[in-house]
Amino acid sequence: MTPTHLPGRVGIPALPTVLDAFNGAPDDDARTLLLTCLRSHRWADRVAAHRPYPDVDSLLAASDEAAYDLSSTDLSEALAAETLPTLPEDTYSAAHTALSAAQAAYEARFGHAFVVYLGDTPPRQCLDHILEGIRSRLTNDPEEERAVASEELRRLARQRLVHAVKGAGL
Repeated sequence: MTPTHLPGRVGIPALPTVLDAFNGAPDDDARTLLLTCLRSHRWADRVAAHRPYPDVDSLLAASDEAAYDLSSTDLSEALAAETLPTLPEDTYSAAHTALSAAQAAYEARFGHAFVVYLGDTPPRQCLDHILEGIRSRLTNDPEEERAVASEELRRLARQRLVHAVKGAGL
């Protein structure tokens, strides 16, 4: 690797970033990583095919574009692999029962797992946020709910991709 020289500083070689590793990874390895972010083979193929990405923002833009273009079949594939976020360990058992019942009602109505982007929701508020989301979205018609679920998947994929290429806390 070529050292990077700054005036008055000792040359230090630039270290590869996770994005560099992703850009240079074999196609199968890149797709495997991408499938941990969103379980759509078409999405993963599209994002992997446009490498190398000059920066994380470009990668995220490509991810968003590919997610917006998911077909009904692609969306079904991605939704089939999703599960509810895990609740904090000290969540009381009645909450798990309420969540299980709400999830069962949602799955019966829409035929797939409830997906929700929790973003920066504090752990103690996750249960309320999930239950509120399920209850409010149960009133959607199936087509409207697929659009909402698709947007939630896009946001989840983006969050997972950021975590994968930047690491936690960066």
